[in-house]
Amino acid sequence: MIPPELAALRSPHAVRARSHMVLDHVLAGRSSHFTVDEARLGAVADYVAEVTRHAYPTLDIPYHSRWRHFDAGGVARWDALAGTLGTLDAQEAARIMVDLAVVSVLLDAGAGDAWRYHEDATGLTVTRSEGLAVASLRMFEAGAFSSDPAVPLRVDAVALIRLDAATLARHFQLGPGNPLVGLEGRVTLLNRLGEAMAARLDLFGDGVTRPGGLIDALLPQARVGRLPAARILEALLDGLSSIWPAGLVVDGVVLGDVGRHPAITVPDRSAGLVPFHKLSQWLTYSLLEPFEATGVVVTDLDELTALPEYRNGGLLVDLGLIVPREPIDPAQKHPVSSEMIVEWRALTVALMDRLAAAVRERLGLDAAQFPLAKLLQGGTWTAGRQIAAQKRPGGPPPIAIDADGTVF
Repeated sequence: MIPPELAALRSPHAVRARSHMVLDHVLAGRSSHFTVDEARLGAVADYVAEVTRHAYPTLDIPYHSRWRHFDAGGVARWDALAGTLGTLDAQEAARIMVDLAVVSVLLDAGAGDAWRYHEDATGLTVTRSEGLAVASLRMFEAGAFSSDPAVPLRVDAVALIRLDAATLARHFQLGPGNPLVGLEGRVTLLNRLGEAMAARLDLFGDGVTRPGGLIDALLPQARVGRLPAARILEALLDGLSSIWPAGLVVDGVVLGDVGRHPAITVPDRSAGLVPFHKLSQWLTYSLLEPFEATGVVVTDLDELTALPEYRNGGLLVDLGLIVPREPIDPAQKHPVSSEMIVEWRALTVALMDRLAAAVRERLGLDAAQFPLAKLLQGGTWTAGRQIAAQKRPGGPPPIAIDADGTVF
């Protein structure tokens, strides 16, 4: 039985509340790593609003999710693949979407600056998150995640447990001149995904055990056709907490993407712990569309938080809202578990809440029209990449993370 104070960390509420505790700690001047220049919030909001209007002049903004990356280069790859599904019912089509989204998101950690993916079908060469998305979609299309050659468009536990580094390297076109950061970590993550699904037939299906089993597990929990977004995240955190190779373990409980920071002063064994669950939240954002494809309305999107990754966090550093106390060399990598990185990530979550309100005001939209899922897409992720490219050749973030391919 998981102690309740540790189980409570598996929620977006805990991510938000504890990140704001870190923000309060920094605002009180108690941090040796950063200060926050609150006067810069308006300038950051102006920048993000401008980027958003440029990208989406009508402000018809989709969710920030993996589905955007599948369209890299203006090619509607998922639409083309979906067109081959024929007369499958909506729920099976949604299961296929969940299968693809889950493996693609779990492969979506930083690719590094040198990796490229050449797509034969279009002649395009794509990099970074978009490249990882295209490579994973083509690998899925080839049936590499299915144990049944007769059903290629599927991800199942048997195939994931058997997956090896050589197979992933081949599909992702790795070679002497085309290295991918964290190859072994990505394979381990998918192996562990297979094992975790096999251990939770209640969530992933007791026939064919697959990510798409979440559709069957969660749809009955929808009330009047409405399913809270946090319920999707909590199911992922419940079912997949054991998959993270670098996940924090406390008293034998695998917590996943959780860091330590002295700002968290509570009188129980969760003292000092700051949950982030970045990839799990990114995955939740990427599952909104599959669930909506079944006819369910996913509600309360802003119970989720902004994603504490280097594009959002880098934006806030590069535009002077988060200010390092000492100059930081962008080429020096810092452990993801270090206090400085934990603090940077927590500040990103907390300050994005404040930024969202300011950007909504500039765009003339309310929270229902412009939830965090659209701020990120509109939005901060693109703005973070844009300002990084302006400030540093190749566009790396202002603070580098020594990650194994399973956090960012």
